[in-house]
Amino acid sequence: MLHQYTRETAAEGVENALKLLEGRWKLVILFHLFGGHVLRFSDLERAIPGISQKMLIQQLRQMEKDGIVHRIVHHQVPPKVEYCLTDWGQALCPALDALLTWAAQRGSTDSERKEATSQD
Repeated sequence: MLHQYTRETAAEGVENALKLLEGRWKLVILFHLFGGHVLRFSDLERAIPGISQKMLIQQLRQMEKDGIVHRIVHHQVPPKVEYCLTDWGQALCPALDALLTWAAQRGSTDSERKEATSQD
């Protein structure tokens, strides 16, 4: 079902979507989990240099609360916890890919603009 947005409701909707992705590490975590990857906490911790254990826990908990990440607890010794994206979280991939493509276009436009300026 398509929504009919006004300028105000569209801006508010995008702003709310971007708030879900706020945080220094959330996008990095997302890109590690895209493509159906299921990763243990320790694997994520090793894959993201510079993130503290506390911060990784906070970001994953928030993403789980927001419905982006699914947490799988295996009741065993030692404890095993895995993370994967929900279907809704996986649906972010094309949107972020489009955003990345859009941002790359700016880089090529800046290069063209600098070349034109240097030729004057």
